[in-house]
Amino acid sequence: MSTLKLGLAVMWPAFWIGVPIKIVICLLLLAMGLHFWEMPGLAFLLILSIPIDIWALGISARTVFLDRLRLEPPDGLGVALWWRIALVNAIYLPLAAFIESQTVQISKSIAAAIMDMIKLPVAERITIELNLWGVPATIVLLVLALGWLWIVGRLVRAQAAKARPADAPYPALVRQWDLSRVPADQALMLTVFTATGIVVILGLWAAMPVTTPHPHQDYKKPETKSTTVLRPAETLHKTEKLIAQAEAAVETLESKAAKDGKKGKDNGKKPESAAAPAAKSEPAHEHKDDGHKH
Repeated sequence: MSTLKLGLAVMWPAFWIGVPIKIVICLLLLAMGLHFWEMPGLAFLLILSIPIDIWALGISARTVFLDRLRLEPPDGLGVALWWRIALVNAIYLPLAAFIESQTVQISKSIAAAIMDMIKLPVAERITIELNLWGVPATIVLLVLALGWLWIVGRLVRAQAAKARPADAPYPALVRQWDLSRVPADQALMLTVFTATGIVVILGLWAAMPVTTPHPHQDYKKPETKSTTVLRPAETLHKTEKLIAQAEAAVETLESKAAKDGKKGKDNGKKPESAAAPAAKSEPAHEHKDDGHKH
């Protein structure tokens, strides 16, 4: 196998072996209010990931040694690979991040200078400019990733040089590979696995009701006015008072309307009584006038 393929053959399975367990750790950190992408949650994640990475690298590397290289895996293969890869990561990953960031900045400046010389609509400008700086940045990122895999492959090859050849036939190697993944004391493994699951579940449910409703410290809460608490007894009492006041107002209006109607009737009778004597006196006056004329 080439050095690049050897590094990929070891790291790709090791990554997917450890990811499910790391997801559980990330969920626990989130339940406790610690974000795993910033301190101190990131520090806890890295510390707790050390035994997981050692175990995953041991399983993956032993499989590659037996199945691909036909070599007897040496003792402590996972630990030997882990501390060497950790040392490489401490030096190579910051350097790779710096190179990638500089590539993105230079590519963006070159793309902006090219687009300033060409007048295009906004949509086409955004698409072309994104391709102009995105393609070089992606190529550099792939080259850096392949370089990291090549270095890991060199570390695996250095360990393979120390291993002795496996003279057993292939079925025996497969059986040895299977037995290396299954512990001798299966009852103890099942007990530890079950106890770990129970502890994780209890820790998750113990932390979630306390920390989940609280927002992050950087989140700005919208200003809301405090609402009054609804008290049914007090509201019912106020409603009864309002109904009593409404009834009293209705009674007042009815009594006032009755008094106004009575006054109207009295005022209508007085003109009729005053007009009656006038009506009686008019014929007498006419009679006197007629007599005088006669």
